[in-house]
Amino acid sequence: MARTIEVTDLILRDAHQSLIATRMAMDDMIPVLHDLDEAGYWSLECWGGATFDSCIRFLNEDPWERLRTFKKHMPKTPLQMLLRGQNLLGYRHYGDDVVDRFVDKAAENGMDVFRIFDALNDLRNLERAIGAVRKTGKHAQGTVSYTVSPIHTIDAYVDQAKRMQDMGVDSICIKDMAALIKPQAAYDLVKGIKEACGADMKVHLHVHATTGVTLVSLMKAVEAGVDIVDTAVSSMSLGTGHNPTEAFCEMLEGTGFETKIDLDHVEVAKRHFAKIRQRYAEFMTSFQGVETSIFKSQIPGGMLSNMESQLKAQGAGDKLEEVLLEVPKVRKDAGYPPLVTPSSQIVGTQAVFNVLMGRYKKMTGEFQDLMLGYYGHTTGDFNDDVVKLAQEQAKKEPITTRPADLIEPEFDELRTKAKTLDGFNGSDEDVLTYALFPQVAPKFFSTRSEGPKNLGKDPVVASKAPPKAAAPAAPAAPTGGPRDYTISVNGQAYNVSVVPGAGGAPQVASAAPVAAAPAAPAPAAGSGEPMTAELAGNVLRLVVQPGAKVEADQTILVLEAMKMETEIAAPKAGTLVSFAVKEGDAVQVGDVLAHIG
Repeated sequence: MARTIEVTDLILRDAHQSLIATRMAMDDMIPVLHDLDEAGYWSLECWGGATFDSCIRFLNEDPWERLRTFKKHMPKTPLQMLLRGQNLLGYRHYGDDVVDRFVDKAAENGMDVFRIFDALNDLRNLERAIGAVRKTGKHAQGTVSYTVSPIHTIDAYVDQAKRMQDMGVDSICIKDMAALIKPQAAYDLVKGIKEACGADMKVHLHVHATTGVTLVSLMKAVEAGVDIVDTAVSSMSLGTGHNPTEAFCEMLEGTGFETKIDLDHVEVAKRHFAKIRQRYAEFMTSFQGVETSIFKSQIPGGMLSNMESQLKAQGAGDKLEEVLLEVPKVRKDAGYPPLVTPSSQIVGTQAVFNVLMGRYKKMTGEFQDLMLGYYGHTTGDFNDDVVKLAQEQAKKEPITTRPADLIEPEFDELRTKAKTLDGFNGSDEDVLTYALFPQVAPKFFSTRSEGPKNLGKDPVVASKAPPKAAAPAAPAAPTGGPRDYTISVNGQAYNVSVVPGAGGAPQVASAAPVAAAPAAPAPAAGSGEPMTAELAGNVLRLVVQPGAKVEADQTILVLEAMKMETEIAAPKAGTLVSFAVKEGDAVQVGDVLAHIG
C-alpha cells in the first residue's frame, strides 16, 4: 500500500513573496480560494513572513482582515503562518507579553499552524512562542533554519530538532530558504530526525527551487521518511520560488508514495495565477531560471527579489553582483547566521552599505545589534574587529543573555502610544500592528479607510490591432490671432509669436530674446553647507534641534532605509542651521537633509 505524503502549498504567501516581492493583492487571490480549499492540502500557508509588512507598507490593506478573509473562504483546510519567534513579524525582539498577545490574536482570527523559527537557530528565542501556541490549542511547528557553512552539521541539526521536541512542538520543519539542501543531505537529515525523535514526530521539508537540485532533494526526503513537503502551484513556482505542486505529485507515480491532492482543483488555480502573474511584471525578480552560484552567496529567494527592488530604489541597480559577493563576507563576520528574515535582511542590507559606502563605515542599527548579541547567539563566532566597530557606533556593550530577558512588559505602553494615532481602531490587533511596524503603521491607520490598493497592472496585449487612423480632414482656414510661446535655443530663451498661415501652416511673426531672470540670492552668511542623503528612505527621527552645536560624526537624524534603521551623522563639527526635511518625509539619494554651518 502506498504511503501518503502530505502537501502544504505556499501559493498564498511565500510563492509571491519570493517572486514578486509580496505585492499580490487579496482580491487577486479570492477567486481561487474555494478550489485551493478543496484540493486536499495538509495546510495552506497564507500569512506571516513579509506579508504583514507589505500589506500596510504597499497595499493599504489590513493584514488581520486578510487573515479573516482567508478563513472565511477556506474553512476546511488548516491555515499556516511563518512566525519569527521572539521577533514575531518585525525586526526586533518583543517582550514576552507581546508574543503571547500576538499568538492569541492570530489564533482567534483564524490561524491554525504556526511555523516558528529563529533566524540564528537560538532556541531561547523560540520557547515563548511555542508555549503561547500550545496554550491556544493550535499546532506549534518548531523549525530548523537550514544553512551550509564550515560549522553547520547534520548532527547539530538533529540535536536542535530533539531539543525542540522536548519543548513540546507538534511537528518539526526543515526550512531551506535558499535552496541549499542537496539530495543526500536531505535524506540524511530527515532520517536523522526521524530516528532521534521517533516515528510519531511529523517532519516537514520546506525548500526553494533556485539552485535547481531541490526537487530531487524532496524525493530523497520522501524516501527517508518525510511526512509533509512544501510546494507552490506551478504558475507561481521555480526561479527564486519553489518546486511545482503538480510536478511533485506526478513524480511520485509508481514509487510507492502518493499524495491526496486533487490536481483538477490545482489546475484551476494554475490557470488563474498564470494570468495574475503577468499583472505584477514590474515586481518580478529577474532570477527566473537556475542559479547554482547561490551555493556560495546562500541568499534566499525572497531576499533576492527584495534586494533587487531595494537597490533600484537606491539608484544602485547595477551593484547587485557586487552585493552578492559581499554577502558571504558579512555573513562570516556575523558568525554564519542562516540567511532568513530578519538575519537575511540585516546581513543583506549591511552588504549593500559596505558596497555603497565602504566596509562597515556605516552599520545599520540592526546589524550593530546582531553583532552585539541583541538578537541572540549564532552557531559561529563573531569577528571581534567588527564587534568593536559595532560597539563604537552603537555606544553600547555586547550581551550574552536571552535578549527578551532585558525587555520589560510593553503591551500596555504600546497601546498608550497607538491611541494617539489618527485612524487607530482601539483593537489589540491594531496595537500589534503598531508594535511590529511603528514607522509604517501610523500612515496606514490614517489611510486605511481609503481601502486596499491593487498594484497589478493589466499587460498590453500585443495581438490587438491598433485603431485605424481617421481620414485626414480638409485643411482649415487660418483662424485666430497670433499665439505667443517661449522657447530655448542653446540656453537662450526667446519669446516667439506664431500665427496660422495658409492651409494652417504656422508662420513666425516675431522672435525676441527674453531678458535673463535675476539670479537667485546667494545663501545668507552662516546658512551652512548642505548635507545630502547617501541613501533613499524615510525620515524616522530628528535627533538634534536647529541651532545646536554638533560634533563631526554625531547623529543628527535617523532614516529607515531598506527596512533598517540608519543613523545619519554630521560630516563635520559646527552648528546645525536647519533641517530640510521633517519626520515622515521620503528622501532620495542626493536630497538635502540639513544645513550645517
